[in-house]
This record gives sequence, structure tokens and C-alpha cells, in this order.
Amino acid sequence: MIELSPIKDKGGPAFPTFEFQRGYGQMMAVGGMTLRDYFAAKAMHGYLSDYEWHSEVSPQDTAVAAYRMADEMLKARQA
Repeated sequence: MIELSPIKDKGGPAFPTFEFQRGYGQMMAVGGMTLRDYFAAKAMHGYLSDYEWHSEVSPQDTAVAAYRMADEMLKARQA
């Protein structure tokens, strides 16, 4: 199985909700899926729409490949 290295920057929330934080006296984004998870989900959708990929690659390797793609997408955003 392919290994996935940890990444520190997950891009922040993809679909945050906002709530008033009394200690800060302002509205702040909280919760929600990370942008990294959102990118990975989109990549996985693309991989699984390809029958050859779908029939030849394990679910575990597909998940790792999707997160690798998400990590590259996050790097491209920073460039």
C-alpha cells in the first residue's frame, strides 16, 4: 500500500459556519470539512469515474492517491 505523509496546512475550512466568539468579540469560521478533504473528495470522484482505475486500483490506494492530489492542489494555491 502507498504511504501518505502528514501535511500541516489543510487549507482551512471548505464550507465553514460562522458563530460569534465572545472571547474575541467577533464572528469566526468554525467547523466544516477542510479544503484538503474537499479536494480529495473531488479527486476520488474523478478516479472512480474511470472504469480501468476503478477495477485495477485498491480502495486504499485510491484514497491515498486522492489525498496526494489534494496536497498538490493546496501547494498550487500557494504558488
